[in-house]
Amino acid sequence: MEVNQLIFLVKKKIEKNILAQNVIIKDKTYLHKKHLTHQEDKFHLELIIKSKELSKYNKLQATKKIYKILREELKKYIHSIKILIN
Repeated sequence: MEVNQLIFLVKKKIEKNILAQNVIIKDKTYLHKKHLTHQEDKFHLELIIKSKELSKYNKLQATKKIYKILREELKKYIHSIKILIN
C-alpha cells in the first residue's frame, strides 16, 4: 500500500469511529529510513486528533481505542504510530 492511501484509510476509519473535530495525519517515515529495523512496506505515522470524545479518556484508554480501530493497519502497514490528542 502506498503511504497516501494509508493516510486516507486511517483518517476515514478514525472519523467513522470517533467523534473528532479535526484529524491530521503526517507521514514521518523519512525520519526512520536509515534505521536498521526500517521496512520499505511499513510506515511511521503521526496522528493529531482534536476530539472532545477522546479528551474524556485518559491517555491509555484513548490510545487503546485508536489501536482497536486501526488493528489491521497496524499489523500490515504501520511500523510506528505517534498519537497526540487535543
